[in-house]
Amino acid sequence: MDLRLDALAGRLLVASPLLTDPSFHRTVVLMCAHSPEGAFGLVLNRPLPIAVAEPLPAWAASVSAPPSVFLGGPVQRDRALALARVGATAAAPAGWEPVLANVGLLDLAVEPSAVTNLEAVRIFSGHAGWAGGQLEGELLGESWFVVDAVPGDAFDPDPDRLWQRVLRRQSGRLALFAHYPPDVALN
Repeated sequence: MDLRLDALAGRLLVASPLLTDPSFHRTVVLMCAHSPEGAFGLVLNRPLPIAVAEPLPAWAASVSAPPSVFLGGPVQRDRALALARVGATAAAPAGWEPVLANVGLLDLAVEPSAVTNLEAVRIFSGHAGWAGGQLEGELLGESWFVVDAVPGDAFDPDPDRLWQRVLRRQSGRLALFAHYPPDVALN
């Protein structure tokens, strides 16, 4: 497994069916950063019953469907983060840092009208984080599948089915996990 510096940034971690931790069961995490010091990502498929208009009314008109705040992970849940997809521009928009192709982290302190060429925005409460070596240990323990991301993953309009769709598009035996029952005991 290739674990070079920042090797996982811009890729997806897809929870193995064996990962039963409630914070990550059947999650899809877009990795935003990965280094020897640790890793950070955002869970893409956990919408919360909170409309973006409640905590961040200025951004409500810019968010993608569903217009909910998403649970980005169990770390710093009181902190809002944003992903944004931007169109082709000569320069990166103010407050935007690329993660994958035209998808990147967006600074919510910037006024929405100041960010040019926004195509999609998703707001997250908290993030997923790992200390140095922790994620590598989880990967060796087969808690996660590492797969390529596509820019649309971060803004999927049906996040509840994202885990299955990402697995289904994989080749070989990995695609079979898309049909793994939520609880094997009930099968």
